[in-house]
Amino acid sequence: MENHIDGIGRIIQLSVAPVFLLVAIGSFLNVATQRLARVVDRSRMLKKEVDAEGEGPARAAAIAELNGLSRRISLANYAIYLWSAAALLVAIDVALLFAGALVGAPLYGLVAALFALAMIAVIGGFGFFMAEISVATRTLRIRTDQFLVKAGKD
Repeated sequence: MENHIDGIGRIIQLSVAPVFLLVAIGSFLNVATQRLARVVDRSRMLKKEVDAEGEGPARAAAIAELNGLSRRISLANYAIYLWSAAALLVAIDVALLFAGALVGAPLYGLVAALFALAMIAVIGGFGFFMAEISVATRTLRIRTDQFLVKAGKD
């Protein structure tokens, strides 16, 4: 009995690090979904403006901004998908650690492979997140430059 408790204790120790990783991925998802919500809200507001306006430079600027926002939405969604996949893979990893220990099956190769896939998904999520930030920064810079030109502060 003591041997089984020690074995379960060891498995719990092994699963602590992946559980902390799940918490971190949850934080990434929170940031990305909040950014996505703000972009979607801005898109809806601009869409109403585009629909209400006739032809002209203001409408063209709004359409250009909508295109940038659409790109940001796509990039944020890709990051969210990859981070969600990573969380799922890590959760499966933890379950396999316990299942392997209970059944006595050597699942370490599978656990290692799933963990590597999870890390690749996390890295990919960060890549798309960085791209979304880059598009947001470029768009903001363009809008700021347009404002300064209109205000005569060129």
